[in-house]
Amino acid sequence: MNKASIKLSTRDYMTEAKMRNHFEVIDEPVTVGGDDNGATPVEHLLSALGSCVAITLRMYSQRKGWDLGKISVDITQKNVQTQNGVSQVFVEDISFEKEPTDEQKKRLKEIAGKCPVAKIIKGENLIESNII
Repeated sequence: MNKASIKLSTRDYMTEAKMRNHFEVIDEPVTVGGDDNGATPVEHLLSALGSCVAITLRMYSQRKGWDLGKISVDITQKNVQTQNGVSQVFVEDISFEKEPTDEQKKRLKEIAGKCPVAKIIKGENLIESNII
């Protein structure tokens, strides 16, 4: 089970997150009332998705014996109007230091969508909120 503990400070929107033995500061930009002390929650989500994709691709390519060198993932979140309203689209631009073959690219694209964070984002998930 993964866990994060979040504490909202008295400094407007600045939060401190603790995950195992690691700490992160999350905040909003000055333009929306924060102090810009850290990345926004959405930026953390994008970072989690991009990191998960890169790690998943590295694990897969290592199992296959493919040397791809450095893996870069740039993720952009955008709003798209659909017939059901506005939808969020995450655009992943994935590149490799060493050029994979066309067949490898096809397989790597499939594998990228199978990282655990992508599965969480795409899946039907429940959030159980408890006020204690």
